[in-house]
Amino acid sequence: MPPLASEHAPAVAVFGDVPYSEAEVERLERMIQDLNARPLALVVHVGDLGTSAQACTDAWLAARHAQLARIKPPVVVIPGDNEWSDCHARGADPVERLERWRHRFCLSSKDLSRLKIERQPGAYCEHLRWKIGDTVFVTLNVPGNNNNVRHPEHEARTRAVLAWLEESEQQARGRLVVFMQANPFVARSGYRPLVERLAVMAARRPGRLVLVHGDTHIAKDDEPLPGLRGVETWGSPFVGWTRLVLDDELRAESSAGY
Repeated sequence: MPPLASEHAPAVAVFGDVPYSEAEVERLERMIQDLNARPLALVVHVGDLGTSAQACTDAWLAARHAQLARIKPPVVVIPGDNEWSDCHARGADPVERLERWRHRFCLSSKDLSRLKIERQPGAYCEHLRWKIGDTVFVTLNVPGNNNNVRHPEHEARTRAVLAWLEESEQQARGRLVVFMQANPFVARSGYRPLVERLAVMAARRPGRLVLVHGDTHIAKDDEPLPGLRGVETWGSPFVGWTRLVLDDELRAESSAGY
């Protein structure tokens, strides 16, 4: 496990793609105890709260909502493909499943005000933005498994994603940190407009644009596009998290083994 962050450097914890089994539920509980002992400004789950067989059900979402509620710092959750866009394979309507997810995990207006978090106007209550120091954070609903590209909802959501991203960049004088579930660098057509936009933004602000995601389950810290820093956190069968320490370098420290 990484050492405790300096009290002078705020930190955000990120994890995702977990828990995928009852054993991982227990391991996640141990990780939550560790998170609660850390000086964290915020915790972000980047999506995939279980396998699609689990996360496409109300019962599993309710159990994960209750489990994440035991995290003491404020928690932001992003929808992953297993919660909604892959639910068609289980005989469920993806849009209906996304609405069920929103019912449990979108922050209330009261919470948004208390935490000083903005929400994109309109249908996408999962699109959020907040600021810590000179770093602007933004969340996007971009799920794995090709971004639901074959569904009619894809086009409107992509427009909202790109608009929220552009607006957030305009407000970011320092770093812009983007959270979403999907790894968009898997050469699939559903991510092309977003990747093209990220490439343009990274050229405008080299070294000051960071994309944090899950989806492919292996922690890494690299440069997937010129000027863009890519950070992925651990996922099943690993139970772990990544701490983003908001110092001059934006350190990303990953830990697994719970």
